[in-house]
Amino acid sequence: MNTTTAPTKTPVSAIETLLRKFVAGDPALVTYMADDIDFRIDHFHDEADVSWQVGKGLADIATILTRLGTEVFPKGTEALSIATQPLPQEGWMLTTFEQKFFYGVRGRMCTSATLILSHETDGKVDFFRETVTNVIDCPDTAAI
Repeated sequence: MNTTTAPTKTPVSAIETLLRKFVAGDPALVTYMADDIDFRIDHFHDEADVSWQVGKGLADIATILTRLGTEVFPKGTEALSIATQPLPQEGWMLTTFEQKFFYGVRGRMCTSATLILSHETDGKVDFFRETVTNVIDCPDTAAI
């Protein structure tokens, strides 16, 4: 008798769900964040002031998300790819997030690739470190 076992579907990580909700502009993304989330976004070789992209707790996150929505992503963002892999230590994830968006800081369409190191407990992200590795102007898009 030939028996095959169906592959087990791995549940989507909290960080991946959170990013998908961010891309969709869904405010429910905060339900995937722990109340005491430790959050930071850094940029590699970018001219933008990102000192305000740091916070601890949901009150700080609300302020950061509001500012991201008005200054950085005024027209939202499109996910080109989101790839998450669990790390050997329990709850730790490494995510590559590539996106295309109208970058309010530059006034033009751009793409970027980011690396996100995160930790999650009980389906909520409690540690989030994003490094924006690049922000590249899209060709043939004039400043608006």
